[in-house]
Amino acid sequence: MASIIKLRQLNTFDRLHFTSSHHFQPRHFSSILNPDSNTPLSSKDKSRAALTLLKTEKNPLRIIEICRAASLTPESHLDRLAFSIAISKLTGLKHFDGIHNFIQELLQTRPDLKNEKFIAHAIIYYGQAGLLDHAFQLFDKMPQLGVDQNAKSLNALLFSCMLAKRYDEAKRVYLEFPGRYEVKVNLDTYNTVIKSFCESGLSSSSYSVIGEMVRKNCKPNATTFGTLIAGFYKEEKFEEVGKVLEMMRKHEVPIGIATYNTRIQSLCKLKKTEEANELLDGLLLSGMKPNSVTYCHLIHGYCKEGKLDEAKDLFNKMINSGFKPNSDCYFTLISYMCKAGDFEAALTVCKQSMEKDWVPNFSTMKLLVAGLANSSKVQEARELVGLIKERFPKNLQTWNEIEEHLSKSVDT
Repeated sequence: MASIIKLRQLNTFDRLHFTSSHHFQPRHFSSILNPDSNTPLSSKDKSRAALTLLKTEKNPLRIIEICRAASLTPESHLDRLAFSIAISKLTGLKHFDGIHNFIQELLQTRPDLKNEKFIAHAIIYYGQAGLLDHAFQLFDKMPQLGVDQNAKSLNALLFSCMLAKRYDEAKRVYLEFPGRYEVKVNLDTYNTVIKSFCESGLSSSSYSVIGEMVRKNCKPNATTFGTLIAGFYKEEKFEEVGKVLEMMRKHEVPIGIATYNTRIQSLCKLKKTEEANELLDGLLLSGMKPNSVTYCHLIHGYCKEGKLDEAKDLFNKMINSGFKPNSDCYFTLISYMCKAGDFEAALTVCKQSMEKDWVPNFSTMKLLVAGLANSSKVQEARELVGLIKERFPKNLQTWNEIEEHLSKSVDT
């Protein structure tokens, strides 16, 4: 098992909150979520407030306080997102002891979290932080917490290994742990192992896993083969892709739009967007209907290859065909238009995006505003700044400075 580098120095958080874990007294910090009001927040409001604060907070102790105040639970999608952001931030700050101590605190002081679902998520959080030894320890001591190991927690451990990029450990867990802990594996177990092989550049090893599935009467599904297809494309083993498609037919797994989207995305990642577009033409001729994901993959591909005219044409075709681009599709197109100096077109798409409450990141918006101003479209730039200031008051000072610079440009 990999030895994980840990921080040994006892920090302020540890001294304040873990002097005696057995006599820990839970505290309530709801005011940190809503400091300007005494009105109690609902659970959903707490989650939203926590998400907003976590995105900008850089103090590791405050990150933990925010999570504690929100009483996060894996039952809520917003809370799971907040947990993940917090772990990512704490990992970036190398606050590893804080991560471990906070998870232990939750297990000791929150009876509602001493269950299979939270433990599975905690195992994953450890992997996300690179603390794989703690993930293994938590899995091992589950019975002491009153929760039996099962396929769900085993799958969480496999995923944890993947997040930590310890693919060798994922293989060991797959081969040894079902027998050691008397856990019956399921379809998700096999699919996770296949994903691990494909991520590590060993896609061909997945054939043996599929063979094991067949022997155990566990039928592979579209996810099984889609993951394998993506893996072979990544390794540029195009002949193997054809073999996998034949396997899908053999196992009577439909080759649907999800499979085509995987192929199209994989080709775009290899900067073979024209070839991917030919796949789109082929599926249209076959009578199969694409979806918005299909078009978004191709738009991303064309943008990254610098073929903006093709990207814009496809974007317009997508909308005219009744498909709805997602926020990432808008952001990608706007960003690449700005980089190419096509600020008028970028402004048009940006306004469409903002009508849906989707606003590109600060650097893209600043580039767009500057580009408009330098293209003698100062008024359009000022109007855009005004819209941004309404939506994002937290960056008010920065945008005020930019607006002031624009005013001077008009005067001169």
